[in-house]
Amino acid sequence: MKRTLFTEIHDDFRDGFRAFVKAEILPHHEEWERQGRIDRSMFTAAGEAGFLAMAVPEEYGGLDQDDFRFNAIIGEELQRVGVIGSGMCITLHNDVVLPYLLNHTTEEQRRRWLPGVVSGDTMTAIAMTEPEVGSDLAALRTTARREGDTYVIDGAKTFVTNGINADLYVVAVRTDPQERHRGISLIVVEDGIPGFSRGQLLDKIGLHSQDTAELFFDGVRVPADNLIGEEGQGFGILMRNLAQERLGLTVSAISAARAALRWTVEYCAQRKAFGKRILDMQNTRFTLADLATRVEIGQVFVDRLIDMHGLGELTGEDAAKGKLYTTELQQQVVNEGLQLHGGYGFMREYPIARSYLDARIQTIFGGTNEIMREIIGRGLEETYGEGVR
Repeated sequence: MKRTLFTEIHDDFRDGFRAFVKAEILPHHEEWERQGRIDRSMFTAAGEAGFLAMAVPEEYGGLDQDDFRFNAIIGEELQRVGVIGSGMCITLHNDVVLPYLLNHTTEEQRRRWLPGVVSGDTMTAIAMTEPEVGSDLAALRTTARREGDTYVIDGAKTFVTNGINADLYVVAVRTDPQERHRGISLIVVEDGIPGFSRGQLLDKIGLHSQDTAELFFDGVRVPADNLIGEEGQGFGILMRNLAQERLGLTVSAISAARAALRWTVEYCAQRKAFGKRILDMQNTRFTLADLATRVEIGQVFVDRLIDMHGLGELTGEDAAKGKLYTTELQQQVVNEGLQLHGGYGFMREYPIARSYLDARIQTIFGGTNEIMREIIGRGLEETYGEGVR
């Protein structure tokens, strides 16, 4: 099915990024998988090539292309060749962290941070999750108390993507211990500040080349000018930005499902059993036909969500639906694909095996799919109630 979402400009961008992945990521991906993180030189090269923070205005060094379709292309191309672990430093930087620095900062903050974010000299991360809190952001315990012109931060964060390599962290903290949602603020912590430290690389079952770490704050003194927005606005800002984050995960999931389907069809077309190709067996054809239909339907849905986001119409509920549907479809396609590979599906030399491990986190991060169901469920009566009555 031909997609109508992209223009010739987007096609040229895709060609450029595909060439970048082939030259700068693919040759090193397995090495980075073994070492647990990418080499920073790749990230800087992405900045030099114009693949970082494309939405940033030209006055701060950016391309002034506030068009999520460019972000989507990056996510699609990384999943197409199975290197999302090495490329997630880019998607997190562009899809997740940039909106905080672009839309909720002062002019002084933008001039201070955005040029490095565009060039790749500054890799970003966001620190929300805590060891004993999980998805309940309103219950976070990391505190920041105001002392004159500084905030003093104490606490810990975990599961921080880009946790080792990043230079700049958007940290969710509690500035008012008497409040839940209204007591949360966002403060930027930059690498090298006394009292700030990283834990060791966390040993994950997948996405090995994507560095994930714990962060520790022991009396970290941060200038008050590093506050994003105003005190107590953090939770609201987080909720607004989570829609784009979940859209990015949705794009990644449907792209991973499409790649897994392609690998499986190619394998089944070559592999023989009982004197004929696996692809010629009815069970195989029926299984793949069902998956192909669901992937195509999912792609149409995702393209519509991207279009809605560009029009400013994407809601948190819409993003939750996208994330729920596509990540669970990804699990199904990868699982069925691995089964059809037989014993070879269990070998890491085959991309379906690596995709199986990388896929498992998709229903967990960015808000678990149980949380997605809760978000969707809250809006059911408003959406469907009138028709029922």
